[in-house]
Amino acid sequence: MNVNGTFFTPVPQGGLGGRPFLMRPATGAAAARVPETSWEDNWSGLDGWKRRLTVTGAGHPAFTDRPVLGDAAGYPYPETPLSGTRSQLITRECVGAFFELHLCGKQAPRLDSPTASAPEVRFHRG
Repeated sequence: MNVNGTFFTPVPQGGLGGRPFLMRPATGAAAARVPETSWEDNWSGLDGWKRRLTVTGAGHPAFTDRPVLGDAAGYPYPETPLSGTRSQLITRECVGAFFELHLCGKQAPRLDSPTASAPEVRFHRG
């Protein structure tokens, strides 16, 4: 799983042996200022189950406690319009579903297509 990180080392030529991979990049102004190309560069090398999910309004710090604490203190992060609480909930659901699917063998329909309960989540398969 790669949550808003860079591929510092390319995926090996032979792939990852069919291992599953979930990408969850940031969106918004901060992400646009620093284009991340390693995700696209390595996508084809991921030879197992894979998804790339973005969340509208979840910027770079959306994967930390900063937005949640900022919301609680009355100082929301300006480049992350999605509330910290909402961003945290979506991230937990996506990460949890990934592990339930690939470690526990449980169905994870939230990773197959958009859901009415999380309209902010966008699916990218290429």
